[in-house]
Amino acid sequence: MATSAIVILIILAFFLLIILLKTARVVPQRTVFIIERLGKYSKTLDAGFHILVPFIDKVAYKHTLKEMVVDVPPQICITKDNIQVEVDGIIYMQIIDPVKASYGITNYIFAMTQLAQTTMRSEVGKIELDKTFEEREKINSEIVSAVDKASIPWGIKITRHEIKNIIPPPSIKDAMEKQMRAEREKRAIIAESEGDRQSKINRAEGEKQQAIALSEGEKMKRINEAEGRGQEIERVAFATAKGIREIATAINEPGGMNAVNLRIAEQYLNEFGKLAMKNNTMIIPTNLSDVAGMVAAVSKVFKQTTTASSGPDVFVQKPKQ
Repeated sequence: MATSAIVILIILAFFLLIILLKTARVVPQRTVFIIERLGKYSKTLDAGFHILVPFIDKVAYKHTLKEMVVDVPPQICITKDNIQVEVDGIIYMQIIDPVKASYGITNYIFAMTQLAQTTMRSEVGKIELDKTFEEREKINSEIVSAVDKASIPWGIKITRHEIKNIIPPPSIKDAMEKQMRAEREKRAIIAESEGDRQSKINRAEGEKQQAIALSEGEKMKRINEAEGRGQEIERVAFATAKGIREIATAINEPGGMNAVNLRIAEQYLNEFGKLAMKNNTMIIPTNLSDVAGMVAAVSKVFKQTTTASSGPDVFVQKPKQ
């Protein structure tokens, strides 16, 4: 009897443990459980500890409310210019209604990837190969719009779609690489020619500025030289006039005429001596020994000139300094 009671107690304890495991549920954070009661939807369990009715309630579906990343398998798409390219992508999605995600569709991940592939083939077929790389944003936007609209009954929100790779055939890749090399070489030649053109323009502008500066300098130099010569002539004239006035004053003084005669004789002999040194042949006056007569003749001319100019005073204007 005691052994039978122990066995019954062990069976009851095991049965109670099974019931506890079936009824007690701990839901993790950002996760929901869909509970069915006798095969019909009953309630949604949020994060926390919950007790279910044993053998009546069961966890039918488990969903995470976190944003999920779904890989879209690569596929062959035909562009507008009939080029086959291999395209794959990634869908970012999030469950916003766990009940619809459970009962609205059998497999929402498979449905979304298929719809994304179909939309991608349709969008790539509308553009040419060269523009597929430029129109990624547009293709992504169209895929998000189409899939998000179709997934509303499934309780799914499509946040974004990104194209991972666009792989053209090897022959097209070689042609594109050659085209890119040719385009880069063209840009390099154009840039070099533009640089040479700008360099020539800069040199010509520099030479122009240099010529202008030189001409301005030459102009100022000539102006300064002309002004210097004018001032020189003016001062020489002023000095000459002053010297003449001094000579005239000295002549009118006592003994002045004798000094003039002596100066004339000295100048005559001095110049005649120079003439004898520079020339082998010269004409000698017949009255060469008559120096006094020559001086008297010059003095007579000088007196006549002095008498003629002794009438009215001659006004000599002092030049400006």
